[in-house]
Amino acid sequence: MEEENAAIDSEEKQPNKLWKLVASSSIIASMCCLPSVVLVMFGIASVSTGAALSNTLYWGEDGYSWFRPLMLAIAAITVCVGLVFYFRSQGVCTIDQAKRERRKIINTSILILVISYLSYLLLNYVILTEIGILFGLPWESSRIWNK
Repeated sequence: MEEENAAIDSEEKQPNKLWKLVASSSIIASMCCLPSVVLVMFGIASVSTGAALSNTLYWGEDGYSWFRPLMLAIAAITVCVGLVFYFRSQGVCTIDQAKRERRKIINTSILILVISYLSYLLLNYVILTEIGILFGLPWESSRIWNK
C-alpha cells in the first residue's frame, strides 16, 4: 500500500519537473530580449539603452553575433539534459530499459521539444514584445500580427 502511494506521489511530481524544464529553456533562449525588458522595467536602464542592448544581442551587432545562437544551443542542451534526468528518475537507466520504453521516450521527448519551442516563441515574440512596447521600447514593427 505504501509503495503504491509512493509511486502515485512520484508520478504527480513528474509533470512539475517537465514544466520547470520547459520554462527554463524558454527563458534561456529568450536572453536576447529579456535583459532589455527587465532593465527598463525596473528603471535600471533607459529606453534607448534597453533598445540598443536588445538590438546588440538579438541582431548580433558590435561583435555579439555569437550570443543568440549560443543561448539557443544552451536551451536545446538544457532540454536534452533535462529529459535524460527525467527518464533516469523514471527508472530508464539502461539501453535495454530504453528499448522497452522507446515509445514513451520518443513521444515525451517530441512533446517536450515542441512545447519548449512554442513557449519560446510565445515568450519572446508575444509576451516580451508586448511588455517591451508597454515600457516604451521601439518594438511595434516586430509584432507578429503587424506583418
